[in-house]
Amino acid sequence: MGAGGRMPLPTPGNKGEQDVLKRVPYSKPPFTLGEIKKAIPPHCFQRSVLRSFSYVVYDLIIVSLLYYIATTYFHDLPTPISFVAWPSYWAIQGCVLTGVWVIAHECGHHAFSDHQWLDDTVGLILHSCLLVPYFSWKYSHRRHHSNTGSLDRDEVFVPKPKSSLAWYSKYLNNPPGRLLTITITLTLGWPLYLAFNVSGRPYDRFACHYDPYGPIYSDRERLQIYLSDVGVLTVSYVLFRLVAAKGLAWVVCMYGVPLLIVNGFLVLITYLQHTHPSLPHYDSSEWDWLRGALATVDRDYGVLNKVFHNITDTHVAHHLISTMPHYHAMEATKAIKPILGDYYQFDGTPFYKAVWREAKHCIYVEPDDGSQDKGVFWYRNKF
Repeated sequence: MGAGGRMPLPTPGNKGEQDVLKRVPYSKPPFTLGEIKKAIPPHCFQRSVLRSFSYVVYDLIIVSLLYYIATTYFHDLPTPISFVAWPSYWAIQGCVLTGVWVIAHECGHHAFSDHQWLDDTVGLILHSCLLVPYFSWKYSHRRHHSNTGSLDRDEVFVPKPKSSLAWYSKYLNNPPGRLLTITITLTLGWPLYLAFNVSGRPYDRFACHYDPYGPIYSDRERLQIYLSDVGVLTVSYVLFRLVAAKGLAWVVCMYGVPLLIVNGFLVLITYLQHTHPSLPHYDSSEWDWLRGALATVDRDYGVLNKVFHNITDTHVAHHLISTMPHYHAMEATKAIKPILGDYYQFDGTPFYKAVWREAKHCIYVEPDDGSQDKGVFWYRNKF
């Protein structure tokens, strides 16, 4: 295996699957970030307030219509039909709200408009409504973008070497164990990450996204962490009042279950973007920003690509130029693919199959035996 080679993993499947699972190059790329930017049409970097807001309005109109239909008609439905109507509402509303979440995420990257105050205002409102501490996550996510692929400094879904795995990991390396792990990750992963930094990078003391004085944040960021907490507490109080007025079941059905789906998709999307058998990770002896940014993969979620504003299938471009608005990301992706060549990775495996495959094959990371590149780590699954 050469330093820039693409070595197939011993994974069964057809030719297309094996090609997808071939390792991407990990040597220093023969292109620069400047050359990548030059390949992108200049208008792709332009942010339009009207166009950005049009996506917010469009999503919120659909959210409102779904809410109106559910509150107006569902209580009159006979039992067999209601058993279909409610899960349909939860699934569709959860997907649309995930799109709202993505727009707030764009605000955190200053990709919504040319005005930072407007981006932060919109992002704070939208993320708070989804119980996300906007500034808290904005700053930790920014550090993720600054350190993607680094085993020492990346912020989330940082893989561990085999020696650092929990003692029970080998007992979960089977179908029931994988199902349990995936279920817990998709349902509890997001709140556990925010509250306890689960799956995040290790710090020398307790780290929490709600703690203004936690190790995640610098002194100049602490006031905005307080503001994030106020936003989440305000929405929590509104939900408390709704429970008192409408009942817990009503709030869970109208808001709680769709929010659970939003959180599940958020974790799933992030996990699949950075967890793939073909992707390298680097320790401090090998890591650099460009190779780290390229250590991600675009995925195909079918019609949900548009619902999620293409955060799923343009993530490589997003990591290279995070201030570019989502409505230009697909055009930019097509423009940079000839430049990136084998460094660009796309996997069209359906996401429900991909998450099972990655949970099976991506357990821990180790460098190749006998390789001179001891700072380059690859996923393994054998105990």
